[in-house]
Amino acid sequence: MTEQENQSQSLYTAAEVRELDRVAIEDYGIPGITLMRRAGRACFDRLLESWPGIRELTLFCGGGNNAGDGYVIAGLAAQRGLKVQVIWLRSPDKLQGDALRAYRWAMQFELSLQRFSDGTLAEGEVVVDALLGTGLTGPVRDDFRSAIECINASGKGVLAVDVPSGLDADTGGVLGACVRADVTVTFIGCKQGLMTHFGPEMTGQLLFEDLAVPAEVYTHVQPSACRLQLATQLGHLPRRNRNAHKGQHGHLLVMGGDHGMAGAVSMASEAAARVGAGLVTVVTRPEHVAPLIARRPEVMVHGVDSRQQLEPLMDRFTCIVVGPGLGRSAWSAQMLQLILATDLPLVVDADALNLIAAREPMNRQDWIMTPHPGEAARLLGCQTMEIQHDRYQAVVDLQGKYGGMVLLKGAGTLLRDPAETSLCPYGNPGMAVAGMGDVLSGVIGGLLAQGLSLSQAAKLGVCLHSRAADLIAAERGERGILATDLMPELRRLVNSQEITPGHTEESGQRPHLHSWSTHQ
Repeated sequence: MTEQENQSQSLYTAAEVRELDRVAIEDYGIPGITLMRRAGRACFDRLLESWPGIRELTLFCGGGNNAGDGYVIAGLAAQRGLKVQVIWLRSPDKLQGDALRAYRWAMQFELSLQRFSDGTLAEGEVVVDALLGTGLTGPVRDDFRSAIECINASGKGVLAVDVPSGLDADTGGVLGACVRADVTVTFIGCKQGLMTHFGPEMTGQLLFEDLAVPAEVYTHVQPSACRLQLATQLGHLPRRNRNAHKGQHGHLLVMGGDHGMAGAVSMASEAAARVGAGLVTVVTRPEHVAPLIARRPEVMVHGVDSRQQLEPLMDRFTCIVVGPGLGRSAWSAQMLQLILATDLPLVVDADALNLIAAREPMNRQDWIMTPHPGEAARLLGCQTMEIQHDRYQAVVDLQGKYGGMVLLKGAGTLLRDPAETSLCPYGNPGMAVAGMGDVLSGVIGGLLAQGLSLSQAAKLGVCLHSRAADLIAAERGERGILATDLMPELRRLVNSQEITPGHTEESGQRPHLHSWSTHQ
C-alpha cells in the first residue's frame, strides 16, 4: 500500500486537517500557495478524467481558500482552451492571502466573471463547487443557499472542491442546504463527515489527494477514525487444519424468534453457518422448530417456553447472538435475563437492545452491540435525530456507557471499541430492507464463534456483510435485494483468502492475502 493509499484510510475532523495544513506550511516549509496550486491541479486532472472531452466549465467561487482552489482550476481550464465561466459570491477584490494570489494568477487568462444573482445560469457542461470549505459551522446563508440550489438544479455534472458546500465536514450533516456532487476531491486528510450520514449521498465519488505532503506531517496529528478494508480484515481468519472437525470452529447459539418472527433467527443462523461457524443452534418458540429445520436442516433448533427449559442447554455454546425476532414479551425478557447472566461473549441486536435500554444500564466488556439509530437513541435516552446529528459522538457515548464493542448501523456504519473508531466504507441503499440486521448479527456471531476477538469479528463481519450487498447491487441492481441474497456472496468472500502453504493455526502466523483489491 502506498503512503497516499494508507493516508486515504485515515479520517480526520476539519480541525485536525487544518492542523495538518498548518504543520505542512509552518514546520515543513511548504508555502500555502503551493498547496493551493496542487489542490487546483488535482481537481482539474480529476475533472478531465471524469468528464473527458469537456469544452465548457462553470465554477462557483466563494470568498476563502476554497474559492482560491476554484480560481486555480479556472486558470488551468482556460490554459487548456476550455471556455470558462466564473460565478462569484464574494468580490474577488476582497480575497486575501493565497486566495487573492490564485485569483490574480487566473486573471491573466481569458475568463468570464459574473456576480451571482437570482436567474444566473451555469453555462458549462460541468459545474465546479468552490463555494464553502470545511470552516462552515452554522446554517448556509441565503445567497449561498441560492447558489447551492442553482447548482443542484442545473442538471450538470458537479465536482466539489474538498467538501460539498453545505456539508458538515465533521458529522456529515446538511447545514441548511448542500451541493449534491458527482465527484468530490478532498485534500491533505479525508474528512470524516464525507463518509457517514448524508456525506456519501452528497459527496458522490470520493477521491483523496495528499498534495505531496511529506509522510512525517501525519505523525503530528492522530486521526479521529479509520476506514476499514475487507482485504485487511480477512487476515484475521485462521487457516483450517486438514484434520479439522466441527468442534474446533465454535458452537453459536442464536436466541430469538418470538411468535411470528421465526424468519429473523433463520437468517441469522444461516449467515453464521455460511461464514464458517462449526455448529449453530437456534433457541426459539416451539412452533417454529419444524419450519426452521425444514428450511435449514444443518442448524439445530430447540423450542422452549420458559427459562427453565433453556438453562440445561447453556453449557454447550461458545458464544451467543441474542435479539433477532426476540420481541418484547414476558418470554423475551426471561430469555434475555438468562443470557445476560452468562459469561459467554454476546452479539446483542434488535429487541434485545430495546429490552436492555429499558433496564438499569449495564456495562460489560464481552459483548458487541449492533444498534440502528433508533435503538441507539433508546439506549442513550435521546431522540434519533440527536444520534444522526453526530454519529461519531454517538458511537463513542454508546461504548462509554455500555462497554464492549459498539456498531452503529447506517450509511457509513461506525464501530467503536475502547481504543478507536472505525468506519465501514461499503454498503448501498439496497440494504434498507427487512432482515439485513439479522444477517449481520449472524455473520458477526459466526466469526466470534471461530475465535476472533470482539473487535475482529465486528470489523470483519460488517465489511463482509456490506461488501456482499455491493457485489449483488453491482450485478443486478440495488432495488429488490433480499437479505437472504447475501448468503452465497458471504461464503465466497470468506473463502477469498490465499493461504501460505504450510501455515497452521498453531504457528501463530497470519494468512497471506490474495492480492485482489476491494472496490471503494
